[in-house]
Parts: sequence; structure tokens; C-alpha cells
Amino acid sequence: MPAGEVSFRACNAGSLTRELVIPPLPAGGAGSRPAGAAGTVSERGSLGEASASYAAGAGEGITPGAAGWVTLRLAPGRYELICNMPGHYAKGMHTELDVR
Repeated sequence: MPAGEVSFRACNAGSLTRELVIPPLPAGGAGSRPAGAAGTVSERGSLGEASASYAAGAGEGITPGAAGWVTLRLAPGRYELICNMPGHYAKGMHTELDVR
């Protein structure tokens, strides 16, 4: 993906509340963040998130059947797209994003 302004739209087609958080990729790669007692990972360094139903930016989560979105300016680098609802990251809800 080319660097610059990027819009993410997260559509929740599942039955559980979700979110999309965009932090830099950790040194260990996608899925290597340690989960805390609450079943979430640190969002430190996050560039933004789509976690509001029918709205832009942060909120309480994207409910089933809803969508959320965020527009960011991404520099070249590697990022991780994660769902940070309790337990979701540990269950594999993460992927890498390479920006050139």
C-alpha cells in the first residue's frame, strides 16, 4: 500500500462487537503482543482506530451489522491491524500491513 492518507472502513459481519486499531508492527511480528489480565494488548503508539458504530474514530466497539471508519496519514513502514476487544487478539484477530 502506498504511504499517505489512508481510510479504513471496518464492517462487522460477525455476531460479536469488534474494533480496528492500527499500531506499528512489533519486533516479533503480528500476534506477538502480550495480552494482559483483561485479555487485551497495549495500544501504546497506536496511530488511530475505528471502534465506533456508524461513526469515525474511537468508541465502545463496532456492533454486529455496523461499520466504523478512520482516516490516517501513514508513513512508510510496517503496521499491525488488530481487534483489541477482550480475548480477540489472542484468538488471531490481527494481521500485518506494509506501507511503502
